[in-house]
Amino acid sequence: MRKLVFFVGGAGAGKTTLAKALARKRGVAVFDMDTMLRPAAVQIMTVAGLDPNDRDSEEYKVLCRDLGYRITMDAALENIDIGTDAFVIGPFTKEIGDPSWLVKELASVGASVQDVDVKAVMVYLQNDRQHYSRIEKRGLETDQYKLEHWESFSRSLAKKTLAWELPESSVLYYDNSPAMEEEALQRLERFVYGDVI
Repeated sequence: MRKLVFFVGGAGAGKTTLAKALARKRGVAVFDMDTMLRPAAVQIMTVAGLDPNDRDSEEYKVLCRDLGYRITMDAALENIDIGTDAFVIGPFTKEIGDPSWLVKELASVGASVQDVDVKAVMVYLQNDRQHYSRIEKRGLETDQYKLEHWESFSRSLAKKTLAWELPESSVLYYDNSPAMEEEALQRLERFVYGDVI
């Protein structure tokens, strides 16, 4: 059965690192919302006379946010439609609270949870100090707004609960606070693929 796996979490939680590590091991297509949207976001924000590196202001959210999710999901669903497993990476802050969102997305390619194995890895850290440290350490221009507006931005980092109608066995709340080791990657692989030899 085709697999659609969401890696969801706040900035700096390590969702991209986890997804890519497993994708590299399994040869799976990766659809990272940050990567998919970047060229369009730079152009849109520049034309609007705004900071092209901003990824968090209200202006950015109005102009680019929903477009980013649409681009990412269209690409991932196109792969699911042709039978290719897909890992999708993003915060999905609004989408994970809507029980009908996943159903509608799958239906757009004539699919459902009956014929697509959907899993969600909800990646989180123990506290926002860990988020700050990791975000600061990676040194991306697109993170400057987050760091400069930390008091308001950090509210978005609280551990989230998934509202999609998936069996409990299809959702993994993954504490990514410790450094990733092979054993942790194997645990993630077992969650997505079942028993790993």
